[in-house]
Amino acid sequence: MDKRWLQSYPKHVPAEIDTHQYRSLVDLFQQSVAQYHDRPAFSNLGKVLSYADVDRLTQQFAAYLIHGAGLKAGDRIALMMPNLLQYPIALFGALRAGLVVVNTNPLYTDRELEHQLKDSGATAIVILANFAHTLEDVMDEVGIKTIITTEIGDLLGFPKALLVNAVVKYVKKLVPAFQLPEATPFNQALAIGKQHVAHFKDANPHHEDAAFLQYTGGTTGVAKGAVLTHRNMIANMLQAEAWTTADLVAGKEIFITALPLYHVFALTANAMFALKMGAKNVLITNPRDFPAFIKDLAHEPFTFITGVNTLYNALLNQPNISKVDFSRLKIALGGGMAVQKSVAERWKALTGMTLLEAYGLTETSPAVCINPVDLTDYNGMIGLPIPSTDVSIRDLDGNELEVGEAGELWVRGPQVMQGYWQRPDETANVMSGDWLRTGDVAVMNERGFIKLVDRLKDMVLVSGFNVYPNEVEDVLASHPKVLEAGVIGIKDEHSGEVVKAFVVKKDDRLTLEELTAYCRHELSAYKCPKQIVFVTALPKSNVGKILRKELRNL
Repeated sequence: MDKRWLQSYPKHVPAEIDTHQYRSLVDLFQQSVAQYHDRPAFSNLGKVLSYADVDRLTQQFAAYLIHGAGLKAGDRIALMMPNLLQYPIALFGALRAGLVVVNTNPLYTDRELEHQLKDSGATAIVILANFAHTLEDVMDEVGIKTIITTEIGDLLGFPKALLVNAVVKYVKKLVPAFQLPEATPFNQALAIGKQHVAHFKDANPHHEDAAFLQYTGGTTGVAKGAVLTHRNMIANMLQAEAWTTADLVAGKEIFITALPLYHVFALTANAMFALKMGAKNVLITNPRDFPAFIKDLAHEPFTFITGVNTLYNALLNQPNISKVDFSRLKIALGGGMAVQKSVAERWKALTGMTLLEAYGLTETSPAVCINPVDLTDYNGMIGLPIPSTDVSIRDLDGNELEVGEAGELWVRGPQVMQGYWQRPDETANVMSGDWLRTGDVAVMNERGFIKLVDRLKDMVLVSGFNVYPNEVEDVLASHPKVLEAGVIGIKDEHSGEVVKAFVVKKDDRLTLEELTAYCRHELSAYKCPKQIVFVTALPKSNVGKILRKELRNL
């Protein structure tokens, strides 16, 4: 294989990383909390936990899981809450106990939650009280034996904890009634665990032991759990460290975590990578509350932020974003969906920093490609394959294509999952030996940079011509009166398929004729939307990714 991307690596980035630096995520955790003992680790709602606090609390929580709840290594535990201090305590506590973490979207419906709990075989769950009614509705159908409930303010200390919990429950009325009499409150679990700490010993998992069952979004069929091992996660952290070592300083950085930690992007790029770097991790509980979010940004001299295109776009459209000081920002990372040129250019104009596009999948822990940190301007690429990662562009028969030819992106590396949990047939559909077939169409140039074209399944075939929704969405979003856009293909008796666009206006004066004329100027005729529908909002996933499948229901 011609690894042409290596010629474009920054000088400090190695071609390979050594995953044997750590025995497991538990080993990495132990070393980080020891090294950064007195440093702030997590901040949320005005409360800061040091690495020493995190060490102490996770040990108590792990001791409860093993000695209080009677769980054993290898058991699956679901975590169902937004970004709160309780999340990293439960997360790293579960890993220290040798459990497998099943990250669970708190916005799941009864059906979705039941499927994930039954499919994963989870026997324990940590759940925010706001969502406990959903668990109650499915308790008779799932195998949950241990329930730990928590409230938003639980780790904020007295009297703030009482005040916050009372406001959320009685003033804002955000906690629907539920009956789970067998549940243990989070702080009570910590208190019980504290009594057992003397008898607790950290688990010692192996590289190939499962650390996470990370469920895919389920946009095509039933959601599947990608088995991510300790080695997978360690590899992706070390790859990220190698990529950023010339810019980030261990023990000195401040991360902004607005994406939910239960999503694989934030799980690795924020929760895990921040731990490795000894960074202060600022958890944003509700990034849709933009006044509060921007207040947090203005308060913290942050150096690292992750987000999806829609999050950056929404921030840029907030009137008080100018109050934020971006002078210390070193890295702004965009992933989860394509970064649009118009958003990247506006971000650069506001902050002076290039919005770096990266690419990954749940199945790859998630990072596969990242643009160099010293990139001066948006380049429309997803970057270069990161260390120890091989990529190949192939046709539908699996034959490798030439440089500049579009085909399916195949990936292999130490971050690629073991497979889908108890689904060998589904695993066989995407794995060919140690290669993962991503289902994404991409092109590689002479320097090894990769441009993502679109999902194979989202491609629109107009009179035999391939139209990729990403390109059309990018053009629509570049119109100054457009806030955001989503594009799908619909059946047409003459062309087979045609393009249909759903557009959210930024300026109410935008007309259909104006936008249609703009598209005709920017796009070939067959790529132009034959139908444009103005809508007030687009359906999005938990991290803000536009759900094209649901556009068909608008």
